[in-house]
Order: sequence, then structure tokens, then C-alpha cells
Amino acid sequence: MQPRSTWLISVLAVLVLVAQDFGQQSAPASSPASGSRVHPAPQAPVQPAPDPSAAPLQPASAAKAASPPADDESVATIRRTVNEVNVVFTVTDKHGHYVKDLKKNDFKIIDDNKPVDRISSFVNQTDLPLEVGLLIDASNSVRDRFSFEQESAIAFLNQTIRPRYDSAFVVGFDVTPEVTQDFTDNTEALSRGVRALRPGGGTAMFDALYFACRDKLLKQPHKGPVRRAIVLLSDGEDNQSHVTREEAIEMAQRAEVIVYTISTNISGMKGRGDKVLERIADATGGRAFFPFQIRDVADAFAEIQDELRSQYALSYKPADFKADGHYRTIEIVALDHKNLRVRARRGYYAPAQ
Repeated sequence: MQPRSTWLISVLAVLVLVAQDFGQQSAPASSPASGSRVHPAPQAPVQPAPDPSAAPLQPASAAKAASPPADDESVATIRRTVNEVNVVFTVTDKHGHYVKDLKKNDFKIIDDNKPVDRISSFVNQTDLPLEVGLLIDASNSVRDRFSFEQESAIAFLNQTIRPRYDSAFVVGFDVTPEVTQDFTDNTEALSRGVRALRPGGGTAMFDALYFACRDKLLKQPHKGPVRRAIVLLSDGEDNQSHVTREEAIEMAQRAEVIVYTISTNISGMKGRGDKVLERIADATGGRAFFPFQIRDVADAFAEIQDELRSQYALSYKPADFKADGHYRTIEIVALDHKNLRVRARRGYYAPAQ
């Protein structure tokens, strides 16, 4: 038998252990230790509202709230698609003169072979800011007339780009496109960019057009609606591009760019390259110029400048818009006005969900 003192010590030890265990179970939960971080539940980022002029029918991603508990159905995810199309176009009479006094009711718009739901905005003789890309063929094929083309391009920029309102950039191309002057409203800097070009090498015209639309105009930030245009000076002969003609046209359409082409072929006969330039201009709502003599290049630049100040701009909602990524045609008709020609881009690509 154990001594009485040893037995009492054992009983007291058991009672202490029981008391400690009971205290831990009944104590309230403690706050995090000083210096530790409390991480809130992660929330999905809120996407910025899309710029309606950045691309045709660009879908908008609505803000998403943090995931609620399983039994909370009070939070919903909202998705919205911006299905408004912006079109810039010109109207000329049978003599080729610009018609600038027409109203919204003078036009009928057909989207994908169906009349549009409504025209939401209409502006004639639009004075929207310009974003102009000047693409100059610097390949060996234009070497003999390169200096004159440079001076004509400089005169165009000086007369077209308004300080603190418009902007332009200069790209020369042979086998690769080269930006000799990025976006600026400084006509002196643009002139230096044009004079920095040096002819030489092959011709990758389609690559240059694709690059100017995708990497320059489509990505250029702006605060409101603008008119995007490219002036392409070339003989139209391409022997180095990685993208096709139609891929370059598609990118111009996605970027809502009007392409004006000026042929440097002064042989007096329309060649294969001239037909390529005509196709590019026609598909984007621009115009192809074919100077007969080298000095007529300056006149072509002057006509482009006049057209850029004689345009209409409208926005509309299609009747049965679907965000399926498909190409949709655009047709604008001048009602009750015979012998008027409307020139606009042929269509656009709807966004894909």
C-alpha cells in the first residue's frame, strides 16, 4: 500500500488536469495575434468600361462581385454586350463632288441584309479628331521617285494635322515596317520622320498595313470618338509579307480604319499592284488614287485631305445582332437622291463571346 501523502499528491494532480481542460473548452475564441494579417476573401477584378470606338462591337465584361456563400443568392453576375456600330462615310454626286448637307433621314442603313433597329447618332461634316498613319513604301521599286513622294507626304501632314487635336505616325516599309515617328501632333517631328526614310530591300506591304492597324491604331488610347485613317503610298507589289492581302484588310476592318492608297506606278497602265491597292481601299471605305505623273501625287494627297474634312459619322444598332465572331455587311443608301454615291467600309466582324 502506498503512503497516504503519495496518494493525496496523485489525486490533486488529476484534479488540476481536469480543471485546465474544462477552462480551455469554455474560454471564448481569441483574436489574431498582434502583427498577423487578416486576408479578406479574394474578389474578381473589376474590368474597365470598353471604349466604343476602339473596335467594332467590342463586348464589355461586367464587374464581378466576390463569390457569395452557397446559401446566399442575393448576388448576381451581370453581363452586357455593346452592340452599336460606328461608321464614317462620304457622299459624292455624279461629278465626284462631296455632298455635305444631307440629314439622318436621307439614309437607309442595311446591316447583314436587314434594316437596322435605329440610328442612335448622326453627324455631318464631322470634325472628330484624326488618327492618321502614313505608310510609305521604301523598297527598291520606288527609289527613282522617292524624294518627291516624301515632300508630298510632308505637305499633306502639315496641312492636315491640327496641333493638340489630331495625331499621326510615320511608317516606312521594305521587308519590315519601321516606325520613324510615333504618334504626335508635331508636324516638324512628322516631317523629320518622313525624311528619315531610306529606300532599299524588298516589299512587305501587307505586313506593314497589318502592323499599323493592329499595333498602332487599334492600341492607341483616346478619350472619345476618333476617325482612323491610313494613307498607303506604294506600287502595290508585295513579295515579302507573312500575312495575306485579305488578312491585312480584315485587321483594318477590325480597327475601323479607312485606307487611302496612292499608287506610285506612273507607267500609264494599271498593273497587278494597282488592283491590289484598289481592293484594299474599296474594302475599308477609302479611295484609290492612280497619278499619271509623279507631280500628281501631291494632288492625290490634297484630295485625301479634302475628303477627311467632308465626311459623315453615324452610329446604329443592328436588328438581330449576335456576338458570334462572324463578318457582317454594311450598306448605306441615300434615299430619294439619284446619282449619289455613298462610300463606306463594307462590313465589320462581330465580337465572339
